[in-house]
Parts: sequence; structure tokens; C-alpha cells
Amino acid sequence: MALLALHDLGCARGGLPVLTGVDLAIEAGQALILRGPNGSGKTTLLRTVAGLQPPLAGRVEAAPDSIAYAAHADGLKATLTVAENLEFWAALFGTSGIGDALNALDLVTLRDRMAGRLSAGQKRRLGLARLLVTGRPVWALDEPTVSLDAASVALFADAVRAHLAAGGAALIATHIDLGLDAATLDLSAFRATAATATAFDEAFT
Repeated sequence: MALLALHDLGCARGGLPVLTGVDLAIEAGQALILRGPNGSGKTTLLRTVAGLQPPLAGRVEAAPDSIAYAAHADGLKATLTVAENLEFWAALFGTSGIGDALNALDLVTLRDRMAGRLSAGQKRRLGLARLLVTGRPVWALDEPTVSLDAASVALFADAVRAHLAAGGAALIATHIDLGLDAATLDLSAFRATAATATAFDEAFT
């Protein structure tokens, strides 16, 4: 059974249709890479999957509270340490233990450093480490490797592989080859042809 399925999904951005007729299914242990040029709708699709905006048509099928979303913002509290940030998120999601997340993204030696004093790449690694403490099986990721060097990209790819091996799933928009055994989906094939304005998502423009 699929952990995430999209059925004839349509999405809009700024009141204009962007994607139409998107169908996909991702089962436990699978990852799907979203491709397409800038403006093709990758971010809009992921925001819709994550429940941050309603679909224009069709539906997203997933268990309640099963999706963890990570985009360009790291969502960190600058005055908390690395460990305190992860503990905050673990408590928010009702999980416990941050050791695996610290190890997976090479943050052990930084655990007591204030997040506000981290480099851009270190902040990104901490932001991605949050995924590991959510306890959620489906990861929806929008360009997750921004600000990461090659070594950190490899760490993140290993974290995704471990997540898949544990029965999770991932939907990832990225231009970087993560070296994952994953199918790809080019969203260019689902671009909406009609540019009819709607009012349903004005709050998200």
C-alpha cells in the first residue's frame, strides 16, 4: 500500500493553475525525484502535498500526520543550541532521542553551539536533522541540499537511504544527483495550459 498517493492532482500558485492531472504513488522504501525547470511547479506541488495549500483539483492520499516537509527555511531558533533545537522539535512531534539525528548529519561536535553561530551549511544540516526526529514516514523535500558542500550532501543522501531502509518514503525536488535508487518524474508533462485566475489560494501568494 502506498504511503503517499496523488490522484489527478491540480495545483495553483498565485491564483493561477500550475499543474494538472498529477498521479503518483510512493510505497514504503521508495523515493521519487521531482524534476523540471524553475517555475515548473515543484515547490507548489510539495506545498500542496504537505497541506500548506489546498489542491485545485484531485486529492492527496496519506495517513494523518504522516508527512514531514522541509523547504528552504531552516526553521531554527538562533538562541537555542543545536541539541536544544532538536529537542524542541522532538518534543513538538512527540518523539524522544536526538542522538541518531546528531550522528547522521555530523552535528555531535556542534551540539552545544548556539544555532545563530552556525555557518550556512551547518544550519542547513541542523534543519535537515529535524526530519529524523519527526517520526513521520513520508518526507517531502524541496531542494534540501541548498548550502551543503559535497561531503554534507553525501551525509544527507545516507540519511535518506536509512529512512527508506526503515520503511519510510521520500518525495524530493532537487537538481542534484543524490545517488539514490529512485525513480524520477518530470513535472513539465503536467503543466496546466489554462491560466484562469482563482481566489482559493490568495492567502498563499
